[in-house]
Amino acid sequence: MRNISIFAAAGLCSLAVPASAEVIQKSDAGFISRVADEVAASPADAWKAFTSPALWWNSQHTFSGNSANLTMDAVANGCFCEKLPAPKDAPPTQKAGSVMHMRVIYAEPYRALRLSGGLGPLQSEAINGTMTVTFKPVDGSGGKRTRILWEYVVGGFMRYKADTISGAVDKVLAEQLAGLTRLIGPSPEAAPVGEIGPEKGASEKAGDSPESSAADELDGYTPQPGSDDAAAGESVKAALDKMFIGKQGRSTP
Repeated sequence: MRNISIFAAAGLCSLAVPASAEVIQKSDAGFISRVADEVAASPADAWKAFTSPALWWNSQHTFSGNSANLTMDAVANGCFCEKLPAPKDAPPTQKAGSVMHMRVIYAEPYRALRLSGGLGPLQSEAINGTMTVTFKPVDGSGGKRTRILWEYVVGGFMRYKADTISGAVDKVLAEQLAGLTRLIGPSPEAAPVGEIGPEKGASEKAGDSPESSAADELDGYTPQPGSDDAAAGESVKAALDKMFIGKQGRSTP
């Protein structure tokens, strides 16, 4: 059925979840979902796998019902898109449809990818959704293990209760990362699921801070729950500003 929701079966998923998956902040204004896991591959190979969603995204969470219709162009303004084939009974002149799930707004191969857009039912709402994915080599692994950190920040007006939709989004993101981990191969050094709490991802064994965020891994700072509103305003923008100043010697416009 064509209009299968990205989150249609969020509550029915029985697959293993990543070592860390949690809604770390939520309010009437939005929420932040963070999932993380460790894979047995270099950052370059993890990046290549992530940017090939047709190989790991769950078909049940697509509009066409087939993940083979997904593509991702991992360059600025590139599209995380889905082709909607014409129905079997469609006239010969009917063209295939398409869906833009997200748009790439920052791409640093093998290190970080940032996309903008509302996934699934969020696409119909007046929200801003920013997803940052980082690929960090695990200390002491010789570049053969990578920590993937996946953070989705959603804010704006929506016709869903944050308590309900944030949990559904978090479950689906955790399921997708689990699929990516299965494709690449889980790290033998990662803590088994359930052995550590959601606030302490697999990376803690590798010496990373359990509260490390996507912005932290971009040499920036993202305030943790409990930070004041002024500090929260820094977020990911401050991380990118810091990178830009360091590389170019001037601030962003």
